[in-house]
Amino acid sequence: MSEYQAPLKDIRFTLNQICDLEDILSLPKFAENDGETINAVLEEAGRLAAGVLAPLNRQGDTQGATLANGVVTTPDGFAEAYAAYRDGGWNGIQFDPNYGGMGLPLVIGNACSELWNSANMGFSLCPMLTQGAIDAIGAHGSDELKETYLEKLVTGHWTGTMNLTEPQAGSDVGALRAKAEPAADGSWRIKGQKIFITYGEHDYADNIIHLVLARTPGSPEGTRGISLFVVPKFLVNPDGSLGQRNDLRCINLEEKLGIHASPTAVMSFGDNEGAVGYMLGEENKGMRCMFTMMNTARLSVGIEGLAIAEGAYQHAVAYALERRQGRAIGATEPGASAIVEHADVRRMLMTMKAQIDAMRALCYVNGQALDLARNDEDEERRAWYGQLAELLTPLSKAWSTDLGCEVASLGVQIHGGMGFIEETGAAQYYRDARIAPIYEGTNGIQALDLVMRKLTMAGGDVVRRYLGEMRGLDQDLAQGGAAFAKMRTNLTSALDGLEEASRWLLESMASDPNAVAAGATPYLRMFGMTVGGYLLAKGALAAAALADQPGADTPFLAGRVATARFFGEQILPQAPALLAAITAGAEPLYAIPPEQLVN
Repeated sequence: MSEYQAPLKDIRFTLNQICDLEDILSLPKFAENDGETINAVLEEAGRLAAGVLAPLNRQGDTQGATLANGVVTTPDGFAEAYAAYRDGGWNGIQFDPNYGGMGLPLVIGNACSELWNSANMGFSLCPMLTQGAIDAIGAHGSDELKETYLEKLVTGHWTGTMNLTEPQAGSDVGALRAKAEPAADGSWRIKGQKIFITYGEHDYADNIIHLVLARTPGSPEGTRGISLFVVPKFLVNPDGSLGQRNDLRCINLEEKLGIHASPTAVMSFGDNEGAVGYMLGEENKGMRCMFTMMNTARLSVGIEGLAIAEGAYQHAVAYALERRQGRAIGATEPGASAIVEHADVRRMLMTMKAQIDAMRALCYVNGQALDLARNDEDEERRAWYGQLAELLTPLSKAWSTDLGCEVASLGVQIHGGMGFIEETGAAQYYRDARIAPIYEGTNGIQALDLVMRKLTMAGGDVVRRYLGEMRGLDQDLAQGGAAFAKMRTNLTSALDGLEEASRWLLESMASDPNAVAAGATPYLRMFGMTVGGYLLAKGALAAAALADQPGADTPFLAGRVATARFFGEQILPQAPALLAAITAGAEPLYAIPPEQLVN
């Protein structure tokens, strides 16, 4: 078993050379923070990850969370780890200091989240949901709801959940049946059952604040008739102390493929008089409020894909360095070679490393765009970065989580037969990674969102503008010389393919929407690879320039260029090849009748 090491050099490089952190820190809201402060925060977050969370990861997988008599117990050491996380103020890293937060940029919160998820994804799911609840209540809550709940949530003394799914309503949220009846005191009484509720019950905190979707009397059918409610585990007295237990309970914990440390609860609301809830936002506008939470969560889940890939990669590298088998071509030392010397193992490791760098760049740039959309002083820049964040969110979520599974699978492959044996720990990354493409809107839904909503923003102008921005790197690559020649050629080809695919999808939207839907997933993959290639090329140019400066960390910077070249020369050429699949239409998908699919 390898020990997790926080990849702080790569994180700092991505923040400073690809995301332009200095631009964010120059905003008035963040003026009190400088690079030294950010470095100190990242160092401490890395210590928490490596020293507290990572040592519990394997135990969380083998022991799991348990339910007995309605009480959930998390694996040994996890409640204590959460106390350390809470007492360090980590839950409020990107939130308002008026509610106990640190007030740092979101992109720094994203970077810390990567560290914690790499170390222990099962643990880190709890803070992720809490942070989504904070966003929803902060954006849509009344002054009374904010006063009652935000400080406790921001400081991590209470945790939050998201309650959407019901047994008959998975991704089709409009089919939910949970009901809310008005009470005389202005509150509501919630009745219904919700499934797949991450950390719906646990032993980390005194109170759990559930955000629950339900229907009010006479509401329209479908998603137009859904409202959102704040439903606490314990009611809160006027003085802020905890009152009586609400009418809700965990009735089961799911047995899952992975993330065993995370209790995934079946929650029952209102078995008796009804669970007391408070409407968040307007009646029948619950989906709008919930999407505030879900959009935050979608980027966070993308970071989970990145994080689990990083953990799997570190595990695989450690094994490849120590495992000796066969003689590598050209080996001069006697005996078996370390498998890291074999070409195909090196190919797998470089594929893992390059894709991790690309995912990190994409997710952090997505966070940067959100920071600028919310805080830039220029109205036009705020508008542009808001659109860019909308465009990048489905890419961050879907492309990164798909790759998280692929990278974790390569980690198992590098271990060979031992990778299939649980004691090595490689399989846990693979099992844990598999939920992320399903979380917060499956990746097929993300692809549909990309083509149906994000591609069509401003009549396609948002995508066209971003394509233009990416093409703007061409001259810099040309001046980079031979080292960047293939990368430049392949990026141009990928951009040409993405431009053609975008044009075809826009033109086909009205005449053949099913053809557009059929091409959505390969389009998302093409888009992700192209953006990843662009961002790594941007970083490689910066690394080459920094290498010429006195005191430069030459081996690290050379590695950044080499990894970007690998992506640009071996992965990026796959992007334009997807054009045929994108434009193939829906006919190949439906050529076989459903009843013949079983044969």
